[in-house]
Amino acid sequence: MTDDSTPPGADPPLTIGDLARATGLTVRTIRYWSDEGLLPPVGRSSGGYRLYDAASAARLELIHTLRELDLGLDDVRRVVAGETTVAEVAARHVAALDAQIRALRVTRAVLSTVADRGSTAEEMTLMNKLARLSAAERARIIEEFVEETFRGLDTADPVIRERMRGAAADLPDDPTPEQVDAWVELAELLQDPEFRARMRAAAEFNAADRDGSTPAGASMWFMRRLVQLASEARARGVSPESPEAGDVLRELLGEDADHVAVLARMEANATDKLSRYRELLAVVKGRRPDADHREEFAWVVAALRSHAAG
Repeated sequence: MTDDSTPPGADPPLTIGDLARATGLTVRTIRYWSDEGLLPPVGRSSGGYRLYDAASAARLELIHTLRELDLGLDDVRRVVAGETTVAEVAARHVAALDAQIRALRVTRAVLSTVADRGSTAEEMTLMNKLARLSAAERARIIEEFVEETFRGLDTADPVIRERMRGAAADLPDDPTPEQVDAWVELAELLQDPEFRARMRAAAEFNAADRDGSTPAGASMWFMRRLVQLASEARARGVSPESPEAGDVLRELLGEDADHVAVLARMEANATDKLSRYRELLAVVKGRRPDADHREEFAWVVAALRSHAAG
């Protein structure tokens, strides 16, 4: 079409101005898309102006929608050219958006933590690196921590070792800001020399308590038994210094237990950092933190101190 004539029965051609008024888009935007090959004119007026038809208007609506959904020009070009379908390009775009959302959540979590802590630039850099570690890199940090904790302690309870190994590497692909924040704090804690020394001491006590006949998981059973008996004693109002508390200790530990050694083991495990470690693991895994049973552990520690001294 090279002039302004319209065949009988045909709709009159549309100018860029007509399209702009019909769609609410600017002439500049439509001209740009036309220059990019997304909306080629169907002809020219006698004055050299671009002309379009009803199909062009429908194509323009499609281009407008795809651009509003933030698809790039290359994807839009393939769709309008029939090289791919809207569904196919939408699926790719969803995957890209998911990745962007995950990255933004990590960014938000890091900035929130920096603001809350009043962190320095160096601390912010470290937190950002920790937050953006891959699953394999997170697993490596956990593995190194567990290896240092249990190195050379062949008799340590394997159930505890495996629970620690699988503890926090499974941060979800789409973590919440709280989970990212918890992972950053957990990774920092795992590299804390004082915490590592505490965990190593606890592992050494565990290994010393076991022999070749001790079943795997016995340590976990002991802790559950401790909580049960201490909880029952507290409910009955038993004082840790009372003779009845000595009966509870004998039921828990046996007649010949070394109360001083057990007390040292309990004190190695009863730290605020260890409690925080358990809380952070729960947040990273997306579940409620387990009860830390501080009152029950404190009761047993007080009973051990009293009866070891006696």
